[in-house]
Amino acid sequence: MSSSSRASDGPRTWLALLAVCLAAAAMPLTFTGTAVALPSIGRALGGSPVAIAWVTNAFMLTFGSTLMAAGALADSYGRKRIFLAGVGSFAVVSFALVFATDILVFDLLRAAQGFAAAAAFSGGMAALAQAFEGPARLRAFSIVGTSFGVGLSLGPVASGLMIEALGWRSIFLAVVVFAVLAFIFGWYALKESRDPASRGLDWGGALTFTAALGLFTYGILLAPERGWSDGMVLGLLAGALVFLLAFVVTERAVSRPMLDLSLFAYPRFVGVQLLAAAPAYGFVVLLVLLPGRFIGVEGMGEAAAGTLMIALSAPLLILPIVAGLLTRWLRPATICGAGLLISAAGLLWLSQIQVGAPVLALALPMLVIGTGISFPWGLMDGLAVSVVPKERAGMATGIFSTTRVAGEGVALAVVSAILSMLVADGLKGSAIPSTIATSAQRLAAGDLGAAGNALQGIDRAVLTSLYSNAFSNLLLLLTAITLLTALVVFVFLRTNAHDVSEARVESAA
Repeated sequence: MSSSSRASDGPRTWLALLAVCLAAAAMPLTFTGTAVALPSIGRALGGSPVAIAWVTNAFMLTFGSTLMAAGALADSYGRKRIFLAGVGSFAVVSFALVFATDILVFDLLRAAQGFAAAAAFSGGMAALAQAFEGPARLRAFSIVGTSFGVGLSLGPVASGLMIEALGWRSIFLAVVVFAVLAFIFGWYALKESRDPASRGLDWGGALTFTAALGLFTYGILLAPERGWSDGMVLGLLAGALVFLLAFVVTERAVSRPMLDLSLFAYPRFVGVQLLAAAPAYGFVVLLVLLPGRFIGVEGMGEAAAGTLMIALSAPLLILPIVAGLLTRWLRPATICGAGLLISAAGLLWLSQIQVGAPVLALALPMLVIGTGISFPWGLMDGLAVSVVPKERAGMATGIFSTTRVAGEGVALAVVSAILSMLVADGLKGSAIPSTIATSAQRLAAGDLGAAGNALQGIDRAVLTSLYSNAFSNLLLLLTAITLLTALVVFVFLRTNAHDVSEARVESAA
């Protein structure tokens, strides 16, 4: 047995894995927990529909847009150092959120929380790639993926119970506990490592990419309120395009880019990135939209809504591990594509369930969606690391995680805008034009009471029916997107494993 293999089996190495898993569980907990708390946060802190939307989008935007930069920093300055800095900051900012009394301050803290999460995740995953070898590395990454599933599964119900018992601010205290434990275990067990060939952070790439993603997300969030032809919306989207082009030019010019664009010439690499974005439209957006529907429109309490969300996320506790075992007999493309097809079937089923239906009628299609998405979920992280040399593990996890998290943030903004537009379209002819945009945003966010107050003369039952139809049409669109993604994954992941790494080694030689 090699020394690296022995290191992978040591108790200290597995304690390092526990540290990263605790951090990994805290990140989705702060996402799904906040989604359940969003109605309570809105009532307590106030703010416009756009400001409330930034409660979730600020975290996703900064998390997704800085993951590649954090991965580069981890490779350059030390993976353990960046992990500890990230998870420590994550704990401090999460504690500060408990005391926020203004929606603007709250949104800014959520953005800071995203920055910290990016450092913790990129540093931790890159450190694990050095600590584990061969099959042990695949198992380790699968366990981290399962930890995300634990955070997603337990987040809604735990947050719902805490909100009803202790208030919405208590959910951030739970996140602090996870982060502090992750810091303690990581400080003790993680070993410091760097990429000897690293040349520091690609500042030009980091800044242009973050600016492009931020302007695009802001433009999408403003569009339902101002309209797509509004000068500010068009300016933001145009600015995003300019910064995206600047990012591409920058990455092609530097010798050691944050994102190696030549990797996109390989079908397997492209397939892995598309696979990373696949759950965003068919699963992650539902983690935010469904609690809003259940609490604000269906009239459920936070605990009841959180408990119902288990039907969607509970399969992530077990099935990602099953997916890893199935690779002994089936190709990853087959497992991932089949999972997406199952998820699409669940989305189609859920689209037929109207507001006011029995809980079981909602839970069954949600369970199908969660079951389907669990199969690619269990394979994504391991596939991501397989497409680049080990020494660029920070870049690999950064690219993959950026695609996944940034894709989720963009998906959330886009899907929320689409739902708002569908609601606004239903209000035309029955409401004063000047009140439609804001009322549609309130209703799309699940704030039926505020929408009803702004639309005097429209019966609450009519608004509920209008919302229900818009939500069903949105689910049909998500079904189509998931089906298309499944087809693309089947095609792009057919190539042999490690084709990207092998091609890059050959070209280097």
